[in-house]
Amino acid sequence: MSNMNNLPLPEPIFGNIILVGLMGAGKTSVGKALARILGKNFIDSDQELERTTGVKIPLIFEIEGEAGFRARESKTLADLVQLRNIVLATGGGAVLAKENRELLAANGTVIYLRAPVRSLVKRTRRDRSRPLLQVPDPAAKLTALYEQRDPLYCEVAHLIVDTGDQSVRVLAGQIEAKLQALANTTPAAAG
Repeated sequence: MSNMNNLPLPEPIFGNIILVGLMGAGKTSVGKALARILGKNFIDSDQELERTTGVKIPLIFEIEGEAGFRARESKTLADLVQLRNIVLATGGGAVLAKENRELLAANGTVIYLRAPVRSLVKRTRRDRSRPLLQVPDPAAKLTALYEQRDPLYCEVAHLIVDTGDQSVRVLAGQIEAKLQALANTTPAAAG
């Protein structure tokens, strides 16, 4: 885990925690566990978008296309970052818009859950609810998405966590420890 960009951390460091990363990286499962550890509320932006629209994301993609979905996603994110004391799992493409990256970085500590493509393929192979993977070669699609989005995730992240084969509970505990260590070494957090 590292703070590669040395981005200024929002105050307080244990305010909102925002998870970014590709589909299958563990944002929802790790986010739920991290929220329990930190005593925060967990919100999944994709689930919130589905709740507010009353339809599933694949239907939004089918009717409005990816551009329509991304516009709805940006609106949902703008609303959600106004909340406090949350762990927010974002959709994999939330970082595509520069405005979203700025919004996320300014309203929480952003953690990039980075997983190798082979792990992402394994974790998503049976999931039919991911419109971008409904293609003949999902592994090639995930590789292309990784190449496109990895630099954007790195740009927005305060911390980068390489996820391995550890359990969700262990990974959430490691993130909590890294957040605590970061809080102890950040001058603004000490004052």
